[in-house]
Amino acid sequence: MSWSAEDRSSFGQALCPQSSFQMSAICGSGRNKRPEIGGEGSADSNPSKHCCLSPSANSEQRTLDYKREDCLSDVSIVLPVHNAARWLGECLQSVLGQDFQGSMQLSVFNDASKDGSMNIIRKWGTKLENRGIHVVLGGHESSHPKGVGFAKNRAIAQSCGRFLCFLDADDVMMPQRVRLQYEAAIIHTNCIIGCQVKREPEGSTERYTRWINSLTQEQLVTQVFTSHGPTVIMPTWFCSREWFDRIGMFDEGGKGVPEDLLFFYENLRKGGGIFRVDHCLLLYRYHSEAATHAVLEETIWKNRVRFLEERVLSRWPSFTIWNAGKQGRKLYRSLSANNQKKVVSFCDVDQSKITKGFYTYQESKEKPKPTIPIYHFTEAKPPFIICVKLDLTGGGFEENLNSLKLKEGVDYYHFS
Repeated sequence: MSWSAEDRSSFGQALCPQSSFQMSAICGSGRNKRPEIGGEGSADSNPSKHCCLSPSANSEQRTLDYKREDCLSDVSIVLPVHNAARWLGECLQSVLGQDFQGSMQLSVFNDASKDGSMNIIRKWGTKLENRGIHVVLGGHESSHPKGVGFAKNRAIAQSCGRFLCFLDADDVMMPQRVRLQYEAAIIHTNCIIGCQVKREPEGSTERYTRWINSLTQEQLVTQVFTSHGPTVIMPTWFCSREWFDRIGMFDEGGKGVPEDLLFFYENLRKGGGIFRVDHCLLLYRYHSEAATHAVLEETIWKNRVRFLEERVLSRWPSFTIWNAGKQGRKLYRSLSANNQKKVVSFCDVDQSKITKGFYTYQESKEKPKPTIPIYHFTEAKPPFIICVKLDLTGGGFEENLNSLKLKEGVDYYHFS
């Protein structure tokens, strides 16, 4: 991408002068220091020249040298962009409006936008720079985008913040977002920090939004297997760069890959935590062009099943599937042969299923074919994998579950 002299004077790499490496320290002078200049496609835009990168780092994944204290911003806002012109004005205004007093940087990676998105970012560049929010711009102009995972990884690689604040180009941050999540991240190290959200349009995905905002701290961990996906949603994520580097990059498989879910699972595998700031800090838009619609439900299902088997079923000698209907039977068929053998029963409230008495796995090549009994939920033996969707029965299912006096995360896990 070619840059005019005006463009080159408006964008630069953030250098945070004399900031302490202690996580609680804020680089007060960093918001006003003019950075060295760099732009997309220019030599000055090479992050290895300005960001204290490890000598062993390469273009695929650069790791910051955390011992160099004179060149890091407190927070880098990570903004991947692909054809987001219709939303970018509000998004960038929300970056400008942050009340965080530390040093901030906006790292934008353009993933082959064709709609004028970069022109909008250039126009906002001067406003952001004048506020002390330094802007780094990278990207490519190939005929096809390389995907959200690729764009996020490149935006992170070219940035310099000790903490990473993830932002989607179609969303809007509340003024206190960076400040409150930064404060939480200092306390809750080795965690993905999320927040509550307001859905736009209001009322869209109502059940999902209610789930996002109402999970308890314990449920952020126990309900990671449900069809809703990560218990803190990707556009609200905030974490230290050091922890991000330990987890690893986002999957770069491109369109159709649930890169956020895979990264979320890897965070848990590496011993990472999950924490939510219980304030509404993001306007989270729902629209037909969102990248999440490109991910096939079956792809997500397979990843969820494998993670359930890895994290839960590997520890259980036997268990009951709650739901003898379509979802419960699908889970059974999706399990490994070893875990299928651990299923001692299905349970349900549907009298017709209970009266039938059993489920026969017709697709099995075993002879005789496996037959699993079906009981009323009050007669079934825990632990349970529950394949009944929450918040859909007017409280009936939840009342039945609560009547058993079981502990979530010990006696049962939700899967649907």
